[in-house]
Amino acid sequence: MRPNWNSLRQRKAKGMKIISTSEMRSNARRATLILCVAVGLAVHVGAQAPSELIIRNGLVVTADARLETDVRIRNGTIAEIGRNLAPAAGAREIDARGMLVLPGGVDPHSHLVGETPADLPPGGIVEDYTSGSAAALAGGITTITNFVSKQPNESVTAFLDHNIALVEKFGIADFMIHVNVGDDPSWLTPQVLATMVNRGFTSTKTFMRETYFDTHAVGFVKLFHTSGAAGILSMIHCEDASIIADISELMVAEGRGGLHNLPASRPVVAEVLAVERAVAIAEATGAPIYIVHLSSERALRVAEDGQARGLPVYVETRPMYLHLTQERFLQPDAGLYAGSPPLREKRDQDALWAGIAKGTIHTVGTDHGARSREEKLDPTLNVITRREGVSNVQVYRPMLYSEGVRTGRITVEQFVAVTATNPAKIFGMYPRKGTIQVGSDGDVVIWDPNLKRTIRDEDQLSNAKWSIYAGSDVTGWPRTTIRRGEIVYQDGKVIGRPGTGKVIPQAPWKRPTLR
Repeated sequence: MRPNWNSLRQRKAKGMKIISTSEMRSNARRATLILCVAVGLAVHVGAQAPSELIIRNGLVVTADARLETDVRIRNGTIAEIGRNLAPAAGAREIDARGMLVLPGGVDPHSHLVGETPADLPPGGIVEDYTSGSAAALAGGITTITNFVSKQPNESVTAFLDHNIALVEKFGIADFMIHVNVGDDPSWLTPQVLATMVNRGFTSTKTFMRETYFDTHAVGFVKLFHTSGAAGILSMIHCEDASIIADISELMVAEGRGGLHNLPASRPVVAEVLAVERAVAIAEATGAPIYIVHLSSERALRVAEDGQARGLPVYVETRPMYLHLTQERFLQPDAGLYAGSPPLREKRDQDALWAGIAKGTIHTVGTDHGARSREEKLDPTLNVITRREGVSNVQVYRPMLYSEGVRTGRITVEQFVAVTATNPAKIFGMYPRKGTIQVGSDGDVVIWDPNLKRTIRDEDQLSNAKWSIYAGSDVTGWPRTTIRRGEIVYQDGKVIGRPGTGKVIPQAPWKRPTLR
């Protein structure tokens, strides 16, 4: 474009500064740079939690009801629920029309490592607090779990402080922490239990499947008694160690120890006996017990009998049992499915779904324990040395919704109950977690009930980088995950930052009202 010389002469005559073409180009570049910086700052600010967030036009679902309404989250907490909420200045708004608005999931059972997985011995868990958080948030879970063990010479205070610090350094999701009892319960004195309760650590885990349980049987029963009195819930892995040891050792000696025989090495009767024993301990001591990953119909009937008699017996099952059966062990990749208890028969699977529907199974915990595919398929492994654990926290809620709610096996309210509300109540975090109500944390998932995806290994955010469900078509996925008012996952990308997660204190146990 040619310059207008007459206009330039007039401006010069009036004493106005004339800007050359090169100067204009330079100024334009500076303006562009300033604009880019401004946009970058805006994007950065937008990635932080706004002081107010309003979710509009969605169907809000809790364990008790569903309602088309708006939700206002202010400073990380749900501040108001109602129609046509007026936004404050600077509020961010999300239109959730056609979507479900669900409480953030609470996974009561997952296994992570606080340290860098590369520093761990081969064959171990590969999931750290950051990668585990990312996978959970992508699956609509805002609170996950780890089980931690105290070192012999470590003080209880230092032990608890260390594990809180790990979450605050690496976590994106929020956490609840369970304390492993270990092979000798004597360290958990009344004074130690009181310290744990005062710090908000009110759950422990015991393994009946290990022979040390029988070695210290009197000590464990005494611990259950004192734990219950202190306000601590006892989580129990229910398999009888004697039966398992006898059968497994015999099978290996006879050359039948291959992983395709894992179900036979850990029979249903071993689970039934241990559940009978756990229920009896609850009856004798009055202590509340939580049976982790129950797998069989017969064991469920024992737990249901205890519940019917008013005992504080709570039951968790795991996704593997709901979606897979023991025929998987006939495949060449049987090692991928190794876990204990092992996969069961179709009638057991049907009984577990029915237990969720009628409320005798209270939670579905992932038992997420990611390992590499190579470690799981190590050809030297047998029914004794098997490597347990699968990566499933990212797909757990979508699969349960797709195979449960959409098929009519359970209602969407029951889905919310077993994946959010019940675990929050049982583990003393309700109503801060597990529901959408005024005063609760702003943990909300905008859920697309019609979104269809095929599970693929390459989409997994777990450090394991594979899924036993790869190839499965699933309908119903999170679009947006919000943790304490901050958008931490959006349409396939985790945008939350490590170090923003918190350990959520658990209240002393008291009998909850469950669906």
